[in-house]
This record gives sequence, structure tokens and C-alpha cells, in this order.
Amino acid sequence: MKRLFIPALAGVALLCCTVLRTEAQDFKEQITKEFPVTKASEGVLAIYNLNGPIKVVGYAGDKVVVEVDKSITADDSKEVNIGKQELKLGFDQHGDSVVCYIAEPFDSRPHRWSGDEGWHQKDRDYDFQLSYTVKIPYAMNIRVSTVNRGDIFVQDVAGELNINNVNGPIAIKNAKGATSAKTINGDLTVNYLEAPASPSVYYTLNGTLQVTYPASLSAVCQFKSMNGSFYTDFPDVEVLPAQVTKKKENMGGGTMYKLNIAKQIKIGGGGKLFKFETLNGDIYIKKQS
Repeated sequence: MKRLFIPALAGVALLCCTVLRTEAQDFKEQITKEFPVTKASEGVLAIYNLNGPIKVVGYAGDKVVVEVDKSITADDSKEVNIGKQELKLGFDQHGDSVVCYIAEPFDSRPHRWSGDEGWHQKDRDYDFQLSYTVKIPYAMNIRVSTVNRGDIFVQDVAGELNINNVNGPIAIKNAKGATSAKTINGDLTVNYLEAPASPSVYYTLNGTLQVTYPASLSAVCQFKSMNGSFYTDFPDVEVLPAQVTKKKENMGGGTMYKLNIAKQIKIGGGGKLFKFETLNGDIYIKKQS
């Protein structure tokens, strides 16, 4: 009995040691920045995130207030310390515009990060997440994006909206301005206090697309979905002829023409063009009750 019992204890001890050695280590830090704004309607808040959510809320103030919860995790404290030294954020102000981005070990701003530099120069054994919570003046315009592990939520912003996500949903509430909102894997939900005065674009590859407008909406709505349907509860709807565009492509043995067919409806008196597109999901254009 003793010969069986002692090895079993040793096995438990070895197992416990292994668990302790692989227990994740983490570091958390909150960063707060404030930027004064004179003419909000002429300014842009830009956030270029990679891992983590973004929340932007409009308020009756004259400052951009940025809070970032930074988290670094790794299997051991050595790698966490490497992450603390390497991961740097950038905050730039140009007039009334504010740009928030990852500055090191790579630059997350558009056209400044390629696969041959920055994060991919060497193996890194730590992970990170940046969670943005931002207050901006109501009239400000925004251009925000993230890639992984992050929802994007925007509320009470009257300016133009340019929002991009990859692996997460987008939700917009109480908007007024022209909108370009696109995600790959996630639902896209938008609610307007006023219909945009300019053309707008809504896209999700894999998800449901739902946009709610005031009952007074007048617009032409163009929609495409390969594996979904289109629904609306607006009563004054006219089905328009499908839009067919021809794209010329030169092939090895000649020329090929690719036809792109988009269905259209006119709501109210028509006017500006709103485009809706999804591959795997339904499209809902709803009337505010």
C-alpha cells in the first residue's frame, strides 16, 4: 500500500507545480487624456485599435476625454515586463482633431503597419487589450476601428460616422450624420434621430443588418444579400428597377464582363442613396414608432 500511495502523492505535487508555473500573469493600467476642442463640427476623433472594444459617447462639453484600460497578459512575469516596456500608445492633436493609436512596437495608423515590420519582426509571448471609453462634443465627427475582441458602440454623436470592425458587432444610437459602418463578423445596428443628409453605407459579411430611421425618411435604398432577405415596415415604398453594373476584367484569352445586380426601393420622395449589403444575414430597414 505504501508503494502505491507515495507515487500518487508525488504525482499530485508535480501536477500542482505545473499549474503554478503556467498560471497567467497580468498587468493593468488606466490612461486618461483630455484635449480641448474649439469647433467640434470641424474636428475628427480617430481611434485605430487592434485588440479591444471602443465606446464613444457625445456630451455637451468642449473637450475630448479619453480613457484607455490597458491590459497585458503572459505566462510569466518576464514576458509581462517585456510587454510593459514595448507597448506604447500615441495621442496626437491637430487643431480640433484627436488621433489615438498604438505607437510601439508597431504603428496601428492606416498605411503605417505592414506584415514585415512591427509586431511580426520577432516572436512575442504576451497578449494585450486596449479598451477605449471616450466622451466627445456632440457635433464632432468620428473615424474609429478595431479588429479583435471588441464591440464598437457609439451614442449621441451628431457628426459624420466612419466605423470599421472585423471580429465584433457595431451598435450606433441617436445618430444624425452620414454614416459608413462596416464589420466582417458581427451584427450592425443603427438608430437615427434624424436621417443622414448625405449618402451612407452599411455592411456586414456575417451578421444581421438593422437600421431604424424616423418615419419621415425619404431615400433610395439599395440592398444586396447572397444568403439573406430584405425587410421593411415603411408603408410608402416603391420598388425600383434593379441596378446592373458591368465590370470589365482582362483574362488570359480575352475579356470577361462581370455583372453586379443590386435591388432598390424608394421610400417617401426618394433622394439620397443608402446602401445595405450582407453576405450571410438579413437586412431590416425599420420605421421609428
